[in-house]
Amino acid sequence: MAVYQATLRIGTRGKGTSEVTGEIDRELKKSGLTSGVITVFCRHTSCSLVIMENADPSARRDLEMYFEKLVPENDPDFVHTMEGPDDMPSHIKMALTRTSEAIPFTDGRMVLGTWQGVYLWEHRTAGHNRTLQVTIQGE
Repeated sequence: MAVYQATLRIGTRGKGTSEVTGEIDRELKKSGLTSGVITVFCRHTSCSLVIMENADPSARRDLEMYFEKLVPENDPDFVHTMEGPDDMPSHIKMALTRTSEAIPFTDGRMVLGTWQGVYLWEHRTAGHNRTLQVTIQGE
C-alpha cells in the first residue's frame, strides 16, 4: 500500500464554509493512486471540516445559522474570552463537528454522493489562513 501526503493552505474570509473538494481531488490525481482512502485533517481548534450538500448553498447557510443560535457569542458563562467573543464559540462548534474526514476513492475518484462536497468551516469572525493535512493511502 502506498501513502501520499500533501498540505493544503486555505485562506478563509471569516465565518462560513469554503468548499475544498477540488483541492483534495487535485491531490488525489497527483498521488497516482486509484483505490483506497483519503484522510483530511484540519490542524486548528476554531474551524472544522464537514461533508455537506454542494448543490444548494442555502443548506450550508441554514447549518451555519443553526450553529450561531446553538452557540452564541458573548455568553456570560464563558471564561475563555481573551481572544475575543467569537473564540470560545468557535472551539465549541469545532468540538461539535469534526476535525477530520475519511473519504474512500475508487478508479481514481472520490466516492462522494451526488450532492456531497467537502467543506472547511471557519468559525471565527475574521479570515484566517488554515492548514489541512491530506493523507492518501491506497494502490
